[in-house]
Amino acid sequence: MVSLDPAPVETKRTGPRGAGVGLCCRGEAPEGGAATRAVNSNANARRWQNRRMSFVGLDEIREAGTRLEEVCLRTPVWPSRILSRMAGGTTVLKCENLQRTGSFKIRGAYNRIARLSAEQRSRGVVAASAGNHAQGVALGASLLGVHSTVFMPAGAPLPKVEATSKYGAKVVLEGSVYDDAYAAACTFAEESGAVMVHPFDHPDVIAGQATIALEILEQVPDAATIIVPIGGGGLISGVAAAAKELRPGIRIVGVEPVGAATLTRSLEAGEVVTLPEISTIADGLAAKRAGDLTFEYVRKLVDDVVTVTEEEIAEGLLLMTERARLMVEPAAAVGVAGAMRRRSPITFPAVVIVSGGNIDPLLLMRVIRFGMTSAGRYFSFRTRLRDRPGELQRLSGAIAGVGVNVVGVEHRREGVLHSSLNDVEVSLQVELRGPDHIKELIARLEEDGYEVTSL
Repeated sequence: MVSLDPAPVETKRTGPRGAGVGLCCRGEAPEGGAATRAVNSNANARRWQNRRMSFVGLDEIREAGTRLEEVCLRTPVWPSRILSRMAGGTTVLKCENLQRTGSFKIRGAYNRIARLSAEQRSRGVVAASAGNHAQGVALGASLLGVHSTVFMPAGAPLPKVEATSKYGAKVVLEGSVYDDAYAAACTFAEESGAVMVHPFDHPDVIAGQATIALEILEQVPDAATIIVPIGGGGLISGVAAAAKELRPGIRIVGVEPVGAATLTRSLEAGEVVTLPEISTIADGLAAKRAGDLTFEYVRKLVDDVVTVTEEEIAEGLLLMTERARLMVEPAAAVGVAGAMRRRSPITFPAVVIVSGGNIDPLLLMRVIRFGMTSAGRYFSFRTRLRDRPGELQRLSGAIAGVGVNVVGVEHRREGVLHSSLNDVEVSLQVELRGPDHIKELIARLEEDGYEVTSL
């Protein structure tokens, strides 16, 4: 594949179960004008229902790979000694964070748009996304000469909005959350005839994502396990379809944030369910509902689906930043966290898909700080001092005495509760070597008469 420009997570959700099957939510915009679309909508719905349980085959996936050769990067596979040690065996990283547009999404989006008829392309495409899918659709459409409209929530990070626009899409900011943008995109598709490019629940999208597995099995021929982050399920569906066809005994493990465990809950229920709410720093995996199609792929082809906590995701991102020297987004750290914590049995060699690297710098700072706190390397606390000269210096000396570095101090006289008029409150943020170092610091401070309250 050619070497092209990598550029600057995405909250995504399908509509209510069964809604918009023919025209919008499934992306099958029919041919012809408005009257023809109305007449044919039921036929399209029936065609989709017959098609949706037919999984993409190896020929379709290889055709997608050929289609993507001059568009996508063949991203590298990097070994990681530290992750291998934590996972318990040889583990390598498939670096889709280095992909064009900064994530794997360009694969599925381009393949979907490239397979449209000339008439469908003339009507343009539409998508809804808060980040990665938006950029994939924008670039894919531009490369194919197709007009694209992308609906994004008003709160989407400015760098992602600007990148989507620079890739050639008309960006429409709609609503405060992804659900609002998605509803607006569906309405736009119905009224304009534009073809909806769904982020995960379409065979052409799945076939595009499946090309990652073709590359993995060429780059790591003896790979025994592939670990995949899960949002709506498009990536793991494609990876499982290709890998199981080529290597039936290979193990496919999906990892979800515990606060957005869409497929975990659906597998438990035996059907696709919509989560009432989601909460995760891995916004690229924040799907309230998996796809009907992707659910069937996961149920039939994936060996295990596990979850990781927010703290574990942050630790995974910190590990990638510090030790692997990779800039990744929280969604990409989810698979890493699953391997670190050995959530599911792993046969080695294992490959972890690092799905994207589009992270807002401010969010990166917060997540790294969160990860350092979780790992016991950052600690915030408060204590009280006598309000007289030299007391802050004495406290600083006690902290320095155990080799702790102070990175922030707040000194307050007013509004201090449960203290005498002669006391002041001091809040400190410090860097340490780990949990045992925190215990050593607290013991030293209490020995010197300070009362320590963690923040």
